Amino acid sequence: MKQTIGSDAKVVLEMKNVTKRIGNKTLVSGLSFEMKKGEIVGLLGPNGAGKTTTIRMMVGLIGMTDGDILIGGNSIRTNFEGAIKQVGGIIENPEFYPYMSGMDNLKQYQRMSPGVREARIREVTELVGLQHALDKKVKAYSLGMRQRLGIAQALLHKPSVLILDEPTNGLDPAGIREMRDYMKKIAEEEGISVLVSSHLLSEMELMCSRVVVIQNGKLVTVRSIGSGSLPEGEASSISLQVNELDAAVVALTSVKSIKQVQNFTADNRILISVMHEEIPAVVKALTDAGVGIYRIEESKSSLEDEFMKWTGGNHIA
Repeated sequence: MKQTIGSDAKVVLEMKNVTKRIGNKTLVSGLSFEMKKGEIVGLLGPNGAGKTTTIRMMVGLIGMTDGDILIGGNSIRTNFEGAIKQVGGIIENPEFYPYMSGMDNLKQYQRMSPGVREARIREVTELVGLQHALDKKVKAYSLGMRQRLGIAQALLHKPSVLILDEPTNGLDPAGIREMRDYMKKIAEEEGISVLVSSHLLSEMELMCSRVVVIQNGKLVTVRSIGSGSLPEGEASSISLQVNELDAAVVALTSVKSIKQVQNFTADNRILISVMHEEIPAVVKALTDAGVGIYRIEESKSSLEDEFMKWTGGNHIA
């Protein structure tokens, strides 16, 4: 179950009109969005949209030309150390010493992170389900186990934000589902905000509470997903299966708020576009006309369908 983030939740990461130019080429242009405590946000965009550039600026791997990034209220520009200590991340693939055990690899990182106790190592490895594999050498780990070890390492210093670039890349379906479950657990139990860049839109739909879509380095839209909420003034698509198709179509013409009516004779189904609060009026109009209603369902576009609309059908990346 996705965690619902209230409007009063603390903002932990804020992109403020961030721009990145190299020579005459603008890779990211005036990008602004924010992340709140404990939410999972998907960063989506076609090939060359600027996703990796955005992530690299967040973690300080490249500088920004204009704008600023605030993490926990600290500016990447003016207080880099204060900002970056609140970030954990895996950019591309996590790297470890293969001849050492998982525990010894984490202890190496512990030595570079003041204040991290061994109890925290046990805590994060339990969080990602690696507690029974810590004594094994990393060279014996599966790809999914190495990804989870990387996440455990990124969580050791208790960051406010976890940034993951393609965390499910190369994983099998079981590993992808496992990774999704751990992301939700981290957000819910640790209160950590997770930013995920991925091309697996079906997984993003199951994992994220919001998506940020960019194209050509510019913000296209920020949308909540999976919550059943719609932007203000937007109608729901409702599918109705009835016993008398013609009578139903006639009855629905009396409901003025219906935007459109499509009927499918093969299974006596009608698809209408109507405001959520007007659905009881639709049901009443049909029952008053003596039309039997067998099924009412909300007809939702998939995230992939919506992505194609937002980006004009460009390739997913």
